[in-house]
Amino acid sequence: MKYDKLGRSDISISRLCMGTMTFGSYNIKEEGFAIMDYAFEHGINFFDSAEMYPTPPNKNTAHLTNKIIGEWMKQRKNRNKIVIADKIAGRSIPRNSVGWLRPTGEDTRLNKEQINFAIDNSLKNLGTEYIDLYQLHWPDRLGNFFYGLEYKHKEDESISIEETLGALEENIKKGKIRHIGISNETAWGASQFIKIAEKNNWTKILTIQNPYSLVNRSFEVGLAEICIREKVGLLAYSPLAGGVLSGKYLDGKMPAKSRMSISKERYPRYWTLNTEPAVKSYIAIAKKYGLDCCQMALKFCEIQQFMSAVIIGATNLEQLKNNIQSINLELTNEIIEDINKVQLIYSNPCV
Repeated sequence: MKYDKLGRSDISISRLCMGTMTFGSYNIKEEGFAIMDYAFEHGINFFDSAEMYPTPPNKNTAHLTNKIIGEWMKQRKNRNKIVIADKIAGRSIPRNSVGWLRPTGEDTRLNKEQINFAIDNSLKNLGTEYIDLYQLHWPDRLGNFFYGLEYKHKEDESISIEETLGALEENIKKGKIRHIGISNETAWGASQFIKIAEKNNWTKILTIQNPYSLVNRSFEVGLAEICIREKVGLLAYSPLAGGVLSGKYLDGKMPAKSRMSISKERYPRYWTLNTEPAVKSYIAIAKKYGLDCCQMALKFCEIQQFMSAVIIGATNLEQLKNNIQSINLELTNEIIEDINKVQLIYSNPCV
């Protein structure tokens, strides 16, 4: 396994991060334990979770992922060897309300009261005294943060970034969280978090967790420069585009018990006009060079200058073993040139 520093911190993290959002839904506890055991035994020390996991989000399963991780760390007695990243839900919106995460049932917001509650609740569920990296799952202001490139301005009374950062700073001083990050953010949002932290002499964000894959390289426009210059590392989620880059959904296939067979409607970004021709092109490149397409896709993400870690997901050990092997892959200039040619023809079909 390869390791790097978490942003500007002195925390050493594996370049592959174990995503856990299926623990408690697609995977029962015992399967989650087996996946974490294998990941840890093969050098992964970085685990990403969120208060609303597992997915798909449901009030009956909320917090289960954190509880499974907490029980695993307790049984394995390895908390001091694990870097935990957790996330607080952003603002509830009518079509995606997660108000059931709060005792009162109120819409989730990134204000001081809810941040304090969410952190304490995650600490309890994880069975730990501190969280290494605490992230804002998505912004409080209204916007198009999960799919599409278009910005449509909406005036609204959002919680100020200053209030959010102030609440996080208090929890850092209390030792409940060590570092902070953002997720599903824009270039403007990232720059504001940096600017306001500097103005108040507060802790600056270390990471941003956004989608990045062969079929969604939109991060390279705007956000990449900000993150490189400000030393904010990307934690890439969906590096295999929800499994689309494996080719298992090509030509109308829908494998039983796959994530898309259960919740395809939640991921419209992966079913656009150019998704299938792009995926077929990348699979052809992998075959040309005798590579596994999933491993090629993960390695392409990992070698980017702005990358801190690539978040891999797996619902079974076979998938996990294949994904971890990507760390040892080498991509030649010729392979990267071929990949970039496809990007020019089918630019970001899954944004």
